[in-house]
Amino acid sequence: MGCLALQLLIGVVPLSAPEPRPMVVRKDVVFQEGAVLPHGLVIEADHVTIDGKGATLQGPGKPGDLASFGGIGIKLEGCRGVTIRNLKIRGFEIGFLATDAEGLLVEGNDFSDNYHEPEFGWGEHKRNGGIILSRVCRSVFRKNTANRVWNALDLSESHDNLITENDLSHASNVCLKLWTSCRNVVTSNNLSYGIRIKPGEVHARDSTSVLIESGSNDNYFYRNDITHGGDGIFIRVLNGWVSTGNVFVENDCSYANNNCVESWSPGNTYIRNKANHGSYGFWLGGSDQTTLIGNEAAYNGLPTGLHNAPEPVFQHGGIVIVGGSSSHTIVDGNHCHHNNGGGIVFRGDHETKGAKWRTHHWIIQNNRLENNRWGIWGRWGDWIHLANNTFADNSEGNHLEDVTELVEAKPDPSVTKAPIAIVRTPQRAGVGQPVVFDASQSSDPAGRPLTYRWDLGGFVATKPTVEHTFTQPGFYRVGVTVTNGVLADLDFCDLIVADEVKDEMGTEGQAARWGFELQGNDDGRGRILFADDPDAVVGRFSLRWTPNPYPGMYATAIFPKSRDAGWDLSKKSQASFWLKAQNPNIPGFQEPGPVLRLYGKEGEVKIQPSGGRNLLVGTPFSEARWTWMRVSIPLKGDKDWSREESGKVNLERIDAVSISLDSWGGDPFTAWIDGLCFE
Repeated sequence: MGCLALQLLIGVVPLSAPEPRPMVVRKDVVFQEGAVLPHGLVIEADHVTIDGKGATLQGPGKPGDLASFGGIGIKLEGCRGVTIRNLKIRGFEIGFLATDAEGLLVEGNDFSDNYHEPEFGWGEHKRNGGIILSRVCRSVFRKNTANRVWNALDLSESHDNLITENDLSHASNVCLKLWTSCRNVVTSNNLSYGIRIKPGEVHARDSTSVLIESGSNDNYFYRNDITHGGDGIFIRVLNGWVSTGNVFVENDCSYANNNCVESWSPGNTYIRNKANHGSYGFWLGGSDQTTLIGNEAAYNGLPTGLHNAPEPVFQHGGIVIVGGSSSHTIVDGNHCHHNNGGGIVFRGDHETKGAKWRTHHWIIQNNRLENNRWGIWGRWGDWIHLANNTFADNSEGNHLEDVTELVEAKPDPSVTKAPIAIVRTPQRAGVGQPVVFDASQSSDPAGRPLTYRWDLGGFVATKPTVEHTFTQPGFYRVGVTVTNGVLADLDFCDLIVADEVKDEMGTEGQAARWGFELQGNDDGRGRILFADDPDAVVGRFSLRWTPNPYPGMYATAIFPKSRDAGWDLSKKSQASFWLKAQNPNIPGFQEPGPVLRLYGKEGEVKIQPSGGRNLLVGTPFSEARWTWMRVSIPLKGDKDWSREESGKVNLERIDAVSISLDSWGGDPFTAWIDGLCFE
């Protein structure tokens, strides 16, 4: 017998105790009141009820010792109709982990004091902390607590849930995080103190009370406490994938270290929220198609309070939309007061003095603007309607500079209701085909006569119904303002105008004929999945393609995969196609892209954006983040497109074409191509 074996046998060398195995639950369980259990639970059955009676599941974690936190308090995968109530779960890396579940009721539990790292620096961390959900739908989370954790409640691809009356405060990263999670109702929760900051620090390391990103659409937030965060609400678009249709009503987002509300996404609505005592009230750069009604934004940026990241000239403000495109915006009935800067601020592109983009198509009416430095501060905008705003004691009055198509309606306190714009507009049109835009069903509550102003991507009209023919393909920003002489309403559409494509190559029901190459696919596991998608600009289908598994680096879609097309492109001057994408990787796409290749028998031509540009990063127009953009690539190259040739290529015989994109990270992204042709 060996020496070590003998020592073990007689007990000279102690054996460490094995970690307690989790309890497997397949039927209803009621725990003894006040019990402390040194293990977690794994739920493996539908329609079971767990009543903790105040019992504690105690993990190995010790406060202040990050390495000691491990395991999962409650783990549930692929279950339906499970009820969990009245448990305390602490000391784990994750308090509750649920995946692919539906119809859960989780109420009255305490998930506090699981993984918590207030000293973590900048950047992303693992998903851990209190409650971590992936693909959990149609469930209720009510009256739970999760304090002193990394993320208190973290939803990924989780839809149609009710989140109500929970205390998810004092998180070291995020109190509530939504990632590709839609139609959730979030009401009456404590989501305060989502912040990670050291004394003397400025930006709170991007911690926030509420974080919404990557296609988290149509969620409803009502009467939540979202105070004292790094930001209060942050709708983040680091990867270019916007989150739209979210509605925020009567939430208190005050005392944020940076912005009480920050958004870079379009199409969200803010009603009667409070955004006070932060560095900024609302910071909404890149938030096209946004509505703000009846909010309070006050005491922001004060020298005696929070005043981080001041902007040139106007410094801080109440409702501030700068730094990114803003079109089709309504700011109505808000109270902006005592801000160290503008009560309401808009600004076009600062770097190019409005040449790259301008604030476009706004209504600012019925707002009370008091005791700010400026009531309204605006620069580099066009088509702004001002009406029935009241100004008092703004120390520097208003500042409006280089604003075109500015309408300042004569104040009339007797006009208390705005008209209602009812507009019928198409989403698609064809080059050379007349298109009708109709606002004739718009109405005024008091029966006042209405006037109209349309802007159809540069063509202006003033009738209620307009017919117009577009002569060039592309994206057109279409909007209309309807006014009763004082107050106004607006509507808009993102219009795609396509030309007829007679010889569409590979993007009309031909997904099976595409092949692929994946850079870095050394083990051969990577694939690109192709499908015909009815979301089309030209014809009936587009081509949808997703690298999955994706090894990173360039993913290349090739048509035809047989490489025997035999096209004669000698008389063609450009390749054209429509493109859009969704990318969950942060910060999105990288390297030049899209890259076009033409394959001959003895060589290939590569054409890519010059200067390292990627058209899906800093898109040529804001709406290209969520809708189609038309790409035209000159086959000979030019100042915007660099051309390289390897081997010998004769355009009289091209056997295949390919399109390549490169993303940060290794999560699958999705791209759509339509109308591919040579012209």
